[in-house]
Amino acid sequence: MRGGGLHRGGEKGAAPDVTIPDDCAPPGELLIEDVKAGNGAKTTAGDTAEVHYHLVGFSDGGKLDSSWDRQETFPVENVGNARVIDGWNEGLIGMKEGARRLLVVPPELGYGANPGHQLAEETLVFVIDLVKVS
Repeated sequence: MRGGGLHRGGEKGAAPDVTIPDDCAPPGELLIEDVKAGNGAKTTAGDTAEVHYHLVGFSDGGKLDSSWDRQETFPVENVGNARVIDGWNEGLIGMKEGARRLLVVPPELGYGANPGHQLAEETLVFVIDLVKVS
């Protein structure tokens, strides 16, 4: 499933819009798709990545969070073993600075390991811009 039938629009550097078609089924594994290629440094395990992200729930397409709303990037320290969901630790590796990447994260790589979390059973759809790698 390439892109999963998802529509992800918006310009790099601005919050994307994400539309999930009604007839689109969530993938059973992590989906990683570069929407726009980057030309800067590539993330490797242990790096710090400064990202902008936009999150929608697969079940209803509703926006759940967006760093663009706060107009500040989100630092991910120790990529690959960061204190973020497993889908991010896997999905940020190899991403190039300046890229925009779509991650569709199944529950077991999201918050599924946290029973009682409001997003424990949700497939998560992220659009991530990698601003800086260090």
